[in-house]
Amino acid sequence: MKKLLFAVLCMGVVSMSMAQIKNPVKWTYTAKKIADKTYEVHITAEIEPSWHVYTLDHSADVGVATSVKFKTNPLAIADGKLLAKGKAVKMKDPSTGDMVKFYENTVDIIQVFKLKANVKTNITGEVEYMTCDDKQCLPPTTKQFSVTLQ
Repeated sequence: MKKLLFAVLCMGVVSMSMAQIKNPVKWTYTAKKIADKTYEVHITAEIEPSWHVYTLDHSADVGVATSVKFKTNPLAIADGKLLAKGKAVKMKDPSTGDMVKFYENTVDIIQVFKLKANVKTNITGEVEYMTCDDKQCLPPTTKQFSVTLQ
């Protein structure tokens, strides 16, 4: 009986701790062919209301800029700089007085890749971001991704 009670108590503690994990950003990863051997890789964040992620060029002392790192692929070359499409909000952080820049609702981060030959390959990497609302910030998070170019 004691073992059963202990097991039920442990499962309750685990389920309560799992319920407290917040994940207000959902990422999707897609590729779009724009020309022969040329693709756009889209890394898109859907952000829950009242939450935000910092911009790629965020440089204030508070918060962590969103960043994307692509792993080397011998069949594909990144062409140009990362482009972020979304409405950036710029405001003074009330706790530090720093100017901060962030995205709410959605942001689409785009990188163009050119293939060296007409082959199927994957672009892999990771996106790092920090999510905050007006009361709290979650620790920086890194998500791995893989997108097929074909």
